[in-house]
Amino acid sequence: MKRCFPVLAASFCLALAAPLPGNAGPAPTDAPLAVQIVTVAHTTDTRSLSLTGEIAPRDTLSASFPTSGRIVAMLVQRGDHVTAGTPLARIDSVQQDQSLRSAEAALATANATAAKARDDADRQDGLLEQGATTRSARDAAADTLRAAEAGVAQAEADLDRAKKAVADTVMTAPADATVTDRMAELGQVVGAAQPVMTLALGDRYDAIFAVPEVMLTTVPLTAPTVRLSPVDRPQDSVIGTPRLISPLVDATRGTVKVTVAMPSLPPGVSFGDAIVGTVQSGDTSKISLPWSAISATVDGPAVWVVDPASHAVSLRPVQVLRYESGRIVLAGGVSDGELVVGLGANLLYPGRIVRAVEVK
Repeated sequence: MKRCFPVLAASFCLALAAPLPGNAGPAPTDAPLAVQIVTVAHTTDTRSLSLTGEIAPRDTLSASFPTSGRIVAMLVQRGDHVTAGTPLARIDSVQQDQSLRSAEAALATANATAAKARDDADRQDGLLEQGATTRSARDAAADTLRAAEAGVAQAEADLDRAKKAVADTVMTAPADATVTDRMAELGQVVGAAQPVMTLALGDRYDAIFAVPEVMLTTVPLTAPTVRLSPVDRPQDSVIGTPRLISPLVDATRGTVKVTVAMPSLPPGVSFGDAIVGTVQSGDTSKISLPWSAISATVDGPAVWVVDPASHAVSLRPVQVLRYESGRIVLAGGVSDGELVVGLGANLLYPGRIVRAVEVK
């Protein structure tokens, strides 16, 4: 019994030293990791950028009454097309009508006075020829006639002013136009020259956009054209041309007003409707990689570069210009012809050997 314990202990140690099934020897070195490898190359960097703006008339006019009064009739609505001379609105004309009747009566009185003075002057001329009156009396009659004729001229001028005052109570279209806005309503008292309506003159149109300032500085246009289309019908588009870029930046919104000239209106839209403007960004040459290629270091973004001879990888910092859907655009860090890991970068470490596989 005393010899059994050493024998059992030796057998147990030999059993522990024996290799386990499936682990018969030392672990082999890591096999090359299968990754997607991308060859770096410059490509044309073109993007479509869209913003929503508003259709506005090129030439506008603020219509108003030359005199103050209470509006008694609004004869047109927003969107109505009018021709030159079409009445647009009227103000109360009671006072002007009374002044017109008074001026007409004054003219009639002046005409009657002038007719009597003319008869008196003619009679004095006849009597003077017969020697039945004095030259002084004839001259006095002539003076009275001239004063009466001056009174007629004054009465006619007063009548013209009264007619003009009555006409001023009716606001008419100065030219063929479209009513784009109404700033006053029926019953409202308006002052002289106070805008009542806005009219769009002619058939020239603009699309107005509030463009972020950074977009104007980082995204140059490839051509001076903008595709303009209704929000719900992108197929009904026209090609516009940038006409004016405001030199000022909106302090509250950080945007710049950009005006695009429209050759015509797409079907079914009018002034004040929304319009979508689409431009192509500059076709500069940039390096773009799949989004899965990006990694990072303590210093910022990086990519795994593959040594074409040894197939070992190393981490290299890059400068990212921007991130897009499905890709990143680089400003620098890699050169044309270099090999970069596009998929599988999360399993890498410096010096890791990789092999290229095709990713479907």
